[in-house]
Amino acid sequence: MSLPRIVRQPVIFANHGFAKVGRSSELHNVSIEEPPQPGMAERAIDTATDISRTLTEVSAGLQAAVDRLSDVIAAARRPGMPLSTISAITREAPLASLFIAFLFGVAIGRRR
Repeated sequence: MSLPRIVRQPVIFANHGFAKVGRSSELHNVSIEEPPQPGMAERAIDTATDISRTLTEVSAGLQAAVDRLSDVIAAARRPGMPLSTISAITREAPLASLFIAFLFGVAIGRRR
């Protein structure tokens, strides 16, 4: 697609065999060509590349979060830590632990 542009151009006037260059008050349309727009295939490839980069960044962020959470859980399972104590109690009395977990869920559910 080209956009019209109006410019003044020098004009040669002929006067009794002599040529004279001067400015004319005539205006001429000059078209300026725009660079071609990318095709549908090129836009699809660009979009796919952008999505791929975004997914890579999200994946890296999730992997870092999982690594931090795994470290926290591993630290909480050390002997004497709360998760270690809860695991030991659950192994010794599974039905009592299930009942306590059920009551805890009911208490949380009624608050909301």
